Amino acid sequence: MSEVIKVGMADLKVCVSPDSVTTLGLGSCVGIALRDPVTKIGGLAHIMLPDSTAIRNNSNIPKFADTGIEELVKQMVAKGANRSRMVAKIAGGAQMFAFQTKSDMARIGERNVEASKKKLKELGIRILAEDTGKDYGRTVIFYPETGDFVIKAVGKSQSVI
Repeated sequence: MSEVIKVGMADLKVCVSPDSVTTLGLGSCVGIALRDPVTKIGGLAHIMLPDSTAIRNNSNIPKFADTGIEELVKQMVAKGANRSRMVAKIAGGAQMFAFQTKSDMARIGERNVEASKKKLKELGIRILAEDTGKDYGRTVIFYPETGDFVIKAVGKSQSVI
């Protein structure tokens, strides 16, 4: 019997197929799903902010793209995944407020996506698909068995990337 493991905000979880991981309410936050297609080990990080170095005395590793993605990779390797085979899919990073501005605070979704892509590139992890930006929140579920990343949004049809 497979289990659907819930990932909270500023959180991450690793699972082994047939289990899956899910997170609710990705607005400006980004969900980073990683998978080793050989071992079927996967994981999901729900990051809130792009850069841990901007905050002093931070102890919440999964909250930031730079530290959260690194930690997810580390935990997956500890379960038996091979980093060189890992691939990624990402979702979220919406512009949740209607006003347009160049302020970095208002561009948090876009900055989260940029930081996530930068960290994945640094680690040599290829992004296979993404559903990012726009102006709506998403709920996602990731299946390491197949690599399917199911995306649900209110008023939109469900998609699989």
